[in-house]
Amino acid sequence: MREILMCPPDHFGVAYVINPWMEGQYRRTNPSEARKQWLDLKEILGRRADISLVDSHPGLPDLVFTANAGLPREGKVVISRFRAPERRGEEPIFRDWFAERGYEIAEPPDDMFFEGAGDALHDEPRDLYWVGHGFRSHKDAAPYLERVLATRAVSLGLVDPRFYHLDTCLAPLPNGYLMYFPGAFDEASRAAIEAIVPEDKRICVDEADAEGFCCNAVALGDMVVMNDASPALQDRLRLCGVEPVLTPLSQFMKAGGAAKCLTLNLD
Repeated sequence: MREILMCPPDHFGVAYVINPWMEGQYRRTNPSEARKQWLDLKEILGRRADISLVDSHPGLPDLVFTANAGLPREGKVVISRFRAPERRGEEPIFRDWFAERGYEIAEPPDDMFFEGAGDALHDEPRDLYWVGHGFRSHKDAAPYLERVLATRAVSLGLVDPRFYHLDTCLAPLPNGYLMYFPGAFDEASRAAIEAIVPEDKRICVDEADAEGFCCNAVALGDMVVMNDASPALQDRLRLCGVEPVLTPLSQFMKAGGAAKCLTLNLD
């Protein structure tokens, strides 16, 4: 079974504004509803994966988004360096968590922002990482990851501030499929995707589905877990051999995250 890292939403809330989804949501989350949604997600993922936890901490409401802890690969982890000052307190907590479990720690250079698996998504069939840049992570993150992790990385430029992390607008799926919202990327990045992923393997979603965070999804075997998806998209996924499992995550979307943001694949 896979191992997934999560963080309980004990101190979750919108306490500042660092992305467009947070606008107008200051202190407007419902703690009990957030906990229910998080537990529902944890229960669904627990059917196919082992869930590990990092403790929540006061004053770090976004610690719940463990996708941004770093990027683990084969016993090594590249720890995140956050662009927003509000999130930098998370860095030592995640660093300690990985160190206590024996991971080899790699830290980006001081002048390089990198926000972990929020901006670096593993495409297993192609054994490459899609790496986003433009809002949170630096444009040199992809070549850095290639050197440090000895893997292939493809850099993708993000242009829509609503989709500030790559995992909000792109999701590698089983069987070589790739689900993404083309409008989130610059022209060169769309061309790069099209050059690598055959047309019959590309699932281009529309703006409405993208705004429902359909791409912020967790794929486990033939199951893909997400906040929402239109009936047409659900049918398309089933034709690709993937069963969509919808679980509402509206409280976390107020902070700009959903299923993928709330998880980190440790395998």
